[in-house]
Amino acid sequence: MGSMYVALVPVKPPAVGKSRLVGLDDEQRRTLAAAFAMDTVTACLDAALVAHVLVATDDAAFASELDALGAHTIPDGVAEDLNGTLLQCAAEARRRWPELVPVALTADLPALRAPDLDAALAGVEPGEAAYVADSEGVGTTTYTAAYDAFAPRFGPGSAAAHEAGGARRLEATERLRRDVDDLHDLDVALALGVGPRTAARAASLRGDGPRVG
Repeated sequence: MGSMYVALVPVKPPAVGKSRLVGLDDEQRRTLAAAFAMDTVTACLDAALVAHVLVATDDAAFASELDALGAHTIPDGVAEDLNGTLLQCAAEARRRWPELVPVALTADLPALRAPDLDAALAGVEPGEAAYVADSEGVGTTTYTAAYDAFAPRFGPGSAAAHEAGGARRLEATERLRRDVDDLHDLDVALALGVGPRTAARAASLRGDGPRVG
């Protein structure tokens, strides 16, 4: 059997997440951001190649919800620095599970299913650094490397940055590549089929905001 993984998922407090969901009020954005994260974490928990999921968030109430799903949570000590957060997560994961390989995922993949993540991770060679580009091919939704080589480069142009850092681009399904930043992205994710929490929240918003559903 190949490597087993610990999924690292940084989650902004839902109250401040997804500011680009223009056309929705703060409460609608908050509940959608929370739904995205919970569906993403659930897919990771269900993946056969993922032994544990470690989430960094400063929202204590939301952390309790994630704990109830079966994830592990830690406070986000560097909330304004996504890559710093991931390095913090990787250090904690290494302390807890030194035998696992860290894989970082963004928390806005509501269409993700466990088999999508398993298929991508199955293509990673032991000790290899690799990444999944987002649907536009510019950003990154997933990045993995051994603890000693773990160097996430999320942010503008991250796909090219990960490539330049020696990571190999992985083939992946659209469900693993489709992150959701705005309502157009949400429309596309809904067409792919999203997790139950996002589906419920989107259904409740139909008629309340533009282009949802």
